[in-house]
Amino acid sequence: MSHFQSILVPMDFSSHASAALKLAVRMAQDSGATVHVLHAYALPLALNSPYPVKIPETLLEALREEAARKLEDSLAAVRDSGVKLESHLVQASPAAGICEAAEELGADLIVMGTRGLTGLAHVLLGSVAERTLRVAPCPVLTVKSDED
Repeated sequence: MSHFQSILVPMDFSSHASAALKLAVRMAQDSGATVHVLHAYALPLALNSPYPVKIPETLLEALREEAARKLEDSLAAVRDSGVKLESHLVQASPAAGICEAAEELGADLIVMGTRGLTGLAHVLLGSVAERTLRVAPCPVLTVKSDED
């Protein structure tokens, strides 16, 4: 029996994140933990510039609604697992949002997918998983899907 009470699963809707969710659910079935599924979305960089740009509220609302719908679809796949599931939608850069949520929720473990970038994009941007590993307030387990 593991000691986990709260497992955080960042969801980017990739096959890797889905695999991480399935693993977290299996772990929660063994430990009785709550699985918190989080989607952190950031506005496009052009919209976050230092210039006074007004973003139409309808655009922001459409973005939130679509993210919430996709998050609910992800949860539907594991809803009948018998595990307590909670969803969280935050507007933040992914790595920062994940680490802040882990802290706020008192997560014992983050289980997240990894989708390695290659070449120059990886050198310049790194990956969300790598940035999360560096600053997470708890252990991080990365999961790679066989589908990609």
